[in-house]
Amino acid sequence: MNTSPKDQTDAMLRLDNQLCFALYSTSLAMTKLYKPLLAALGLTYPQYLAMLVLWEQDGLTVSELGERLYLDSGTLTPLLKRLESAGLISRLRAQDDERRVHITLTADGRQLKSRAAHIPACVLSTSQCSIPELVALTQQVQALRRQLLA
Repeated sequence: MNTSPKDQTDAMLRLDNQLCFALYSTSLAMTKLYKPLLAALGLTYPQYLAMLVLWEQDGLTVSELGERLYLDSGTLTPLLKRLESAGLISRLRAQDDERRVHITLTADGRQLKSRAAHIPACVLSTSQCSIPELVALTQQVQALRRQLLA
């Protein structure tokens, strides 16, 4: 059965056929899943992402952290101030260039990593996906992001 161009256009404009909406609504569901897990740690989701990066590589500059998280300094600075107020990080200006600010984990920030260790298993369990399925999905979404940013 042939479909008319109007039917094809109508189908292309259906909400449930939009990749952007599938990604957006899944992101909302994922953030909702993380909220109680992170509340127990005293973190918001963006703060958790920043901590994940710092647990991987402590001592990054604000700009390096921003690049890793795809966030600008205007968004990142208030987030970092809250993490600093919570005693999880320290921000230190570079002596050779005051524009560069290095972020280092405090002892409490490093200790929080062990308290967060259960979170990936909770997400895995709730997703009802296998590890290989989640790895493949993550790689597909990352590839899409690279293509969209290219």
